[in-house]
Amino acid sequence: MQKRMQNDELAYAIVTPYSMRKSRTGGIIARLISRTGLELVASRMFAPSAELTRRYADTIVTETEPRHRATQELIRDYVLKNFTGEKNGQRPRVLFLVFRGPDAIEKIHRTVGHIVHERTSGETIRDTFGDYITDDSGRVTYFEPAVLAAFEAGAIERDLNLWAEFSDRDGGLLDRTIAFSPSAKIEKTLVLIKPDNFKFPNLRPGGVIEVFSRTGLYIVGFKVHRMSVAQAEEFYGPVLTVLQEKLGPHKGRLAWEDIVAFMAGTKPSDCPPEKREMPGSEKCIAIVYEGEDAVRKIREVLGPTDPAKAPPGSIRKEFGQNIMINAAHASDSVENAQREMKIVAVEENNFKPLIENFYRRQ
Repeated sequence: MQKRMQNDELAYAIVTPYSMRKSRTGGIIARLISRTGLELVASRMFAPSAELTRRYADTIVTETEPRHRATQELIRDYVLKNFTGEKNGQRPRVLFLVFRGPDAIEKIHRTVGHIVHERTSGETIRDTFGDYITDDSGRVTYFEPAVLAAFEAGAIERDLNLWAEFSDRDGGLLDRTIAFSPSAKIEKTLVLIKPDNFKFPNLRPGGVIEVFSRTGLYIVGFKVHRMSVAQAEEFYGPVLTVLQEKLGPHKGRLAWEDIVAFMAGTKPSDCPPEKREMPGSEKCIAIVYEGEDAVRKIREVLGPTDPAKAPPGSIRKEFGQNIMINAAHASDSVENAQREMKIVAVEENNFKPLIENFYRRQ
């Protein structure tokens, strides 16, 4: 259990449906992690229901000062218009990200920026990915906030508890949010953004997602995950036989144990039985992509296992170091994707207990 520091705070950012549709998710996540230095501790995909949308929108307008109130009204109307319904055959998908650390609220505020950006140019997420366009009279003609967030502790606690309340019903692995052609060969595939991307707060996790976005596939699941030794053993079970055939029984086993330790933080031979099922010390992000020919498209962009043999522009060429520390994993077949998604429990709701536990201990 992570030790609670005196000024440890939770803060959140919601990636809007428009940002999701325009594949801006990677760039936004890169900024949120690298510029705040905070830890991404939980995440969940949502297809918000009318009830969640209404209850969230009802909390937004709190200011009495006219200008600030007008901005909040703009956000409330945006949420009511864009979080439900259907656009171009898609139900709105939002990605809810929870960050934790000292002064998290202020750090997220500085990185997200203001809705009305008059004095800045590309310094914040909203400057770069959002729009606030007015006519000569000052009337807003186009508005896209890119991300939504709250910047006051009480509002954040209220919002996190609200979304946690709906996290089983409206969140998780989203099915039937995208309308595909009946003849399309639709697949779901799993990507793991590996622990080497999380050694310190940096651009890499978002950068990897950014490169995957060139596939044109849709993110329908997103989970911060700490793999247990038992999960890593099962996940990489098929690799053990391959390594032992290639290197011999003993060396193959040692190499396989190194892989398990890389993903879970402990070698199986060093792990007491009572700790095998416990979440490991290493963090990864599990993402489920959906779309036509998803397995092949993702693996093509990922590149071969050895970064030295990967083509320029591929994820492993850009971000990998060697055969084990190679940035990301992607399923090699639809069948393996289903097996691997089950092992890492992509549908598991670890979003709700994290929020409940944090505020329970205050």
